[in-house]
Amino acid sequence: MLRLEARAEPSQAMSLASPVIALVLTALIAAGLFVLLGKDPMLGLAAYFVEPLNGLRAISEVGLKATPLILCALGLAVCYRSNVWNIGAEGQLLLGAVAGGGMALWLSSLGITAARGTFAPLVLLAGVAGGMAWAGITALLRDRFNASEILVSLMLVYVAQQLVNYLVFGPWKDPQGFNFPQTPTFAQSTWLPPLFSGTRLHWGAVAVPVMVVLAWMFLFRSWRGFQLQVGGLAPAAARYAGFSSRSALWLALMLSGGLAGLAGAMEVAGPLRQLTPHISTGIGFTAIIVCFVGRLNPVGIVFSGILLSMMLIGGELGQSRLGLPNALTGVFQGLLLFLLLACDTLITYRVKWGRA
Repeated sequence: MLRLEARAEPSQAMSLASPVIALVLTALIAAGLFVLLGKDPMLGLAAYFVEPLNGLRAISEVGLKATPLILCALGLAVCYRSNVWNIGAEGQLLLGAVAGGGMALWLSSLGITAARGTFAPLVLLAGVAGGMAWAGITALLRDRFNASEILVSLMLVYVAQQLVNYLVFGPWKDPQGFNFPQTPTFAQSTWLPPLFSGTRLHWGAVAVPVMVVLAWMFLFRSWRGFQLQVGGLAPAAARYAGFSSRSALWLALMLSGGLAGLAGAMEVAGPLRQLTPHISTGIGFTAIIVCFVGRLNPVGIVFSGILLSMMLIGGELGQSRLGLPNALTGVFQGLLLFLLLACDTLITYRVKWGRA
C-alpha cells in the first residue's frame, strides 16, 4: 500500500526549484504530445516558448495579455491567503468592463472634444467600482446567509456574461454596426493610449508594477495584511486575537473585485475600445492558475502571468502555423498546475510502501 509520510524538514531549495521542475516536465510532456499529433516537437515548443518573445511587437502582446491576468491574480492571492475562495474573478472582470464601457459610452455621448486618454481614468475608476459591486454580492450572501463563496462567485460569472450579452444585443447595440453584437466605438478621449508606437500595449500596463508593489506591502508589511493571513492560516488563533473574520471577508473580496474590475475596464478602454460579448476569453479563470503557480506571492505572480501569457499566444501561433488544436493551451495550463502541486506534495511528504 502506498501512503504519504510527512517529512521532518521539507527542503527549502526544492521548494524554490519546484516551479522550474514543473515547467520542464510540462515541456517534456508537451513535446510528447506534439510527436503523437505528428508535429515536430521542436517547432511546437518554439511556438509556445520562443516566438512569443521574438521582437518588440511580440513582447508587447505578451505584456498586453499578462496585464489583466496579473491584476486578477493579485486580488485572488489576497483572497486565498485570507481563506476566502473567490472563483468569480471572471464575472468581476466582466462587470468592470460593463461599468467602464458604460462610463465610456456616456462620456462619448457628451461630445466633448479632448485629447486621447483624457477621460480614461474615469473609465478605469468606473471599472473598479463595477468589480467591487459584483464581488460585494458574494460578500453579502456569505456574510448574512453563510452561502458558499465558491458557488456564489462562480454562478455570478454566468449572470455577468448574460448581462453583457443583453447589453450588446439590446440597448447598447451599435445601430451602425451591421447587426454585430457590439457597442459603438468609444470616443478617443476615453481610450488608453499605446505605450509604444505601433503596438497595442497601453499605458494601463504601467499600473501592474505599482499594484504588485502595493500588494506585496499590504500582505507582508501591513498590520491589516497580517490579520488577513492569520485568519487564513489559523482561524481559531485569529478569533482569539480578536481579528474580525467578517471584515476580512469584505476586505479580501472588495480588493479582489476591484482589481478584476480594473482589468476589465482596461480591456475595453485599451485594445477593444468597445464592449463585445467576447471581452474575456477566460482571463478570470486562467488567473487562478497564475495565482497558484506564482505561489500566492505578488512577485511570483508576475513571472507566472508572463509564462501563462506566452502559453496563450503560443497556442494561437501553434494553431495558425502548425495546425495544432487550440485546446492544447488549456491542457498545458492544467498540466503545469497539476505538476506543481505534485512537486509541492512530494517536497512536504515522502511516498512510503507498506502493508495496510
